[in-house]
Amino acid sequence: MSNKQKAVPQIRFEGFTGAWEQRKLGEVTEFSKGSGYSKADLTSQGTPIILYGRLYTKYETEINDVDTFVHMRDNSVLSQGGEVIVPSSGETAEDISRASVVTKAGVILGGDLNIVKPNTTIHPPFLAVTISNGNQQKELSRRAQGKSVVHISNSDLMDVLLRLPCLEEQSSIGEFFRTFDTIITNQKRKLEGVKRLKKAYLQQMFPQVGETTPKMRFSGFTDPWISVSLGAISNIKTGASDVQDAVADGKYPFFVRSEKVERSNKYLFDGEAILVPGEGRLGDIYHYINGKFDYHQRVYKISDFSSDAHCLFVLYAMQKTFKQHAMTFTVRATVDSLRLPMLTDFNILLPIIEEQMKIGAFFVHIDTQITAQTQKLEQLSKLKAAYLQRMFI
Repeated sequence: MSNKQKAVPQIRFEGFTGAWEQRKLGEVTEFSKGSGYSKADLTSQGTPIILYGRLYTKYETEINDVDTFVHMRDNSVLSQGGEVIVPSSGETAEDISRASVVTKAGVILGGDLNIVKPNTTIHPPFLAVTISNGNQQKELSRRAQGKSVVHISNSDLMDVLLRLPCLEEQSSIGEFFRTFDTIITNQKRKLEGVKRLKKAYLQQMFPQVGETTPKMRFSGFTDPWISVSLGAISNIKTGASDVQDAVADGKYPFFVRSEKVERSNKYLFDGEAILVPGEGRLGDIYHYINGKFDYHQRVYKISDFSSDAHCLFVLYAMQKTFKQHAMTFTVRATVDSLRLPMLTDFNILLPIIEEQMKIGAFFVHIDTQITAQTQKLEQLSKLKAAYLQRMFI
């Protein structure tokens, strides 16, 4: 064909040497649309359905299991297996430049989904991966139209240019990234498992509302915990403007976000992972050990703890309860904001200092595991991105 152009990727599986051909998506696929369901239609049981939002919140190259259901209507669009779905609307052009394969038949395909059915010259997982990455993704993004909400139609998809190897190489590439996605998914589950474990321990190792002792304690500790105000055991202050502040006194201060900040500000959490706070993190707690941080009028610094309070214990006690306190009593002007008395008057139950130290060290150990699992997930994601760059044209 006259529109074919030949090229090869940087990395290939052994045994494949032929050039990749360029074809328009509309030449090798058929197009249709999903039917109009929304989140309001979801039920606890019924026929499985995929809504377009799943491709943002739970993206997978292949969708094998569906855990959302509706009561099926007449004229619903059902999958046959092997369809590639692409969102037809999203907040950004990058949002809709992604695709997934629906592997099972009988799944309802909801509205705002473009449905692409490959012919026998294209392996569906390969098509999903190539649409979601590299030059094809960039071309798809360029074709997206709109401002507050962007759209892309089947007519836009038809002219997207694909680079295609032979079907056998497509299958090998699809299987490779399917395996990679499985490893990443399992790593995400491990990370979420450790986070759930921490949440459960926070509930068990700190007293519930109206109680003075926790349900779970280290052996040898039996005394009731004593209520004190945060202002009585620490120094609390806020910056006046954007400045850099370094701490090297070993006091381990930590910080409480005062409001939603438009720009990104970096905090060092537990001396390991860099977090960039975004919207909606009012009352989040950040622990600083070493280095520098943005310290300004929107962030309270809590430091210089009394001899009766161990900084790490107070950190985790606040992680358990302070955010809800902040959201309940927030003063709202143009943005949600905390006021100093909300911190100084915040009550914390303290056991003796030896028990505090054990509890603090226990949760530091869990946070170290969370950091390690997070870093492993980041490394896997970077490795996948590197392979995507070098295995596609």
